[in-house]
Amino acid sequence: MPRKARILVPNYPHHIVQRGHNRKVVFLAGEDYQFYLENLKEWKTKLGIKVYAWCLMTNHIHLIIEPGDDARSISELMKRLAGRQAAFVNKQEGRSGALWEGRFKASPIQKDAYLLPCCRYIEMNPVRASMVAGPRQYRWSSYRERVGLVSRELLDKDACYLALADTDDLRIKRYQAYLKQDISDSEIELLRTAWARNQLTGNQRFVDEIELRMGVRVEHRGRGKPSRNKQE
Repeated sequence: MPRKARILVPNYPHHIVQRGHNRKVVFLAGEDYQFYLENLKEWKTKLGIKVYAWCLMTNHIHLIIEPGDDARSISELMKRLAGRQAAFVNKQEGRSGALWEGRFKASPIQKDAYLLPCCRYIEMNPVRASMVAGPRQYRWSSYRERVGLVSRELLDKDACYLALADTDDLRIKRYQAYLKQDISDSEIELLRTAWARNQLTGNQRFVDEIELRMGVRVEHRGRGKPSRNKQE
């Protein structure tokens, strides 16, 4: 069965996921995580890519990144990150062979309806996995930089996040309250299915917009906009 082609769109955020080879552990120690982040910071700057959220789990990574006018910069970024990380880990472990799955997953995101839900999905991933009680306890996600607990100079602030309030302090409080809301199973499944199938994260209007812009037909199985206030 042929692999589903990725859709990479200039000047739109994308939810990127890459797993370890055979879902094996990628990050074994703190220095492994730190090395990945240093390379992410270096290459996002070189390629003109914005980073809106990230989370490094033990055997996979999540990124929300936005390329500039050339969407191919996403593939270049992921090539650089994967290659450098593999060389670093193999040297540390005295091993050889593949570290990552061959292809990363990518889902372009409809900003107004889905960017904040995707950021929440990513930064709450360690909590859903029962690794920590809350997002501030997990060292290897963008949450701690977003709320001012650390300064990595890695995270960019997207327009949806900035629109939460007029000041940084109030913006942080509103975002923290947003993360405390229950996330419905249907929202989690919608977001997970989009990146897993290399589909768009958006509604039919967004699909039509991307089809017109890219001149290609886009498969879509979305279920509408997730509610920010719905409690389940």
